[in-house]
Amino acid sequence: MKDLYLLLSPRLLSLKNSLSGYKRGVKKRTLVVAFTGLIFWGLMFFLSARVLIYFRSVDVIGDMLAHHLLAMVLLTFFFLLIFSNIITALSNLYLSMDLELCHSSPASLKEVFASRSIFTIVDSSWMLVVFGLPIMMAYALVYRPGPGYYLTVLHMGLAMTVIAAGIGILFTMIMVSIFPAQRTKDIIMLLVIFVTVALYLMFRFLRPERLADPDAFFSVMQYVSALKSPDSPYLPTHWITKALWAHLSSGEKEGYLFNIAITWNTALAISAINIWTAGAIYFKGFSKSQEAKRRRGGRKILDLFLSVVRRPVRADLASILDKDARTFFRDNTQWTQLLLLGALVVVYLYNFSVLPLERSPIRLDFLQNEIAFLNMGLAGFVLSAVAVRFIFPAVSSEGKAFWLICSSPMSLKRFLWGKFLLYLFPMIFLAEALIILTNYLLNVTAFMMLLSSITIFFAVFGIVALGIGFGALYPKFNFENISQVSTGFGGLMFMIFSAIFIAIIIALEAGPVYIVFKSRINDEPLTLLQWLFVVPSFVMVLVINLLALVKPMQIGLKAITQIE
Repeated sequence: MKDLYLLLSPRLLSLKNSLSGYKRGVKKRTLVVAFTGLIFWGLMFFLSARVLIYFRSVDVIGDMLAHHLLAMVLLTFFFLLIFSNIITALSNLYLSMDLELCHSSPASLKEVFASRSIFTIVDSSWMLVVFGLPIMMAYALVYRPGPGYYLTVLHMGLAMTVIAAGIGILFTMIMVSIFPAQRTKDIIMLLVIFVTVALYLMFRFLRPERLADPDAFFSVMQYVSALKSPDSPYLPTHWITKALWAHLSSGEKEGYLFNIAITWNTALAISAINIWTAGAIYFKGFSKSQEAKRRRGGRKILDLFLSVVRRPVRADLASILDKDARTFFRDNTQWTQLLLLGALVVVYLYNFSVLPLERSPIRLDFLQNEIAFLNMGLAGFVLSAVAVRFIFPAVSSEGKAFWLICSSPMSLKRFLWGKFLLYLFPMIFLAEALIILTNYLLNVTAFMMLLSSITIFFAVFGIVALGIGFGALYPKFNFENISQVSTGFGGLMFMIFSAIFIAIIIALEAGPVYIVFKSRINDEPLTLLQWLFVVPSFVMVLVINLLALVKPMQIGLKAITQIE
């Protein structure tokens, strides 16, 4: 245990130094972002509470809907934790730069593995836990449970995190024992199979289309029965949901201790299995990851692509773009994130393809365009999630060689805008693909198709600028692996500000879009008063987009200019 503490101590000392630094002098920007984080937490809490209050007002099935929502939230978080742990475990267990030193130390293999597993759990889980707390507190506000609920949230949440991390780490160890960590193509093929199967199981367990279509059931009791069973009884999230609901509902105490016991037994069992498996295959996999040679397949295609990218810019910036692109394609941790991005897009489009809009009591054309409008916000949040993984670490990716950039003839302003342009066009392509394909599935009007395409086009500029700006404001040049950069405080602040940016755009356009769409349905021209409301609203959207484009880049430039 002494060696385990020594292996954990660098992270603990780093956290202690960070906290003591804040105590010595709390900077103004830290107070601002902390205040913004509290506002975001408050919004999540408020929206969750409003949904739950509405559910409770519905007779007969209100509590069942709340129970189903809790199960869906936990199941979604559980699978996200597994995916996140797979990505992080590959870096922490096999690709970190200090692993050779750790394995050459007197610490035992199990202690090295245990310390890296703890790092993996913390790195991949803390952000999801933070975002999940407001939802759990909203349930507490609406249902008024006793003190036992809060204790259950803490220890069962920890158990779910351990189980998800154990599954992700176990899968990663088996994967690397078969394919060396540096052989990207083989790992990706295996991950494709895993992600495809996992996503299929998750959505089959949720079966959301059945609950949106009560007419598909023969009786009310059959529909109620479906509401009671949104997931599999063999999943840990099912046991955790039952344990939490025992506090939220006074009538479901049966099996409470059993659900807690089986959850923690599973967590301890997966931990023991991982330690046993690590003793058998972990070091062999680590050794193979150090010895493996990179394949050179596809180099000609990459060279051709980069030759096109380099042409519009001067040699200094072209060298930076060339280096970033080659580093990206060589880093298998980046490729695994691309895999998850592809799965995210597929699931996103799948959700729209199964919406039973024709059965809704709301007028179909109005419902289609209303969902398309809200889809702009959802697409913006998806783009923000992509940006925090790929764009936010762009400045930090220079690593300890950042001093070369500072000492080169190229200005830091040109450096930042070069990074901006590198990521802008792929993000525009992704954003327009999401919007156009989902609008096509919804069969929206030409007006809504044009509006949403233009809105998301300009929003991408702000999202990319926020990613580059916050990445420069909170750089981390001494990272062990690049995936750690986005899991810090700066990544969280970027996600909060990006969400606020998207929410402001949607709020400003909501009123004008409703007025314009209503006038088109009724075939009536807009009045002068309506024009005086519509035009300034869209002008304000352009102003917000311009501020989101310029201001973060200015702040980021000022921050990296002051780096010594």
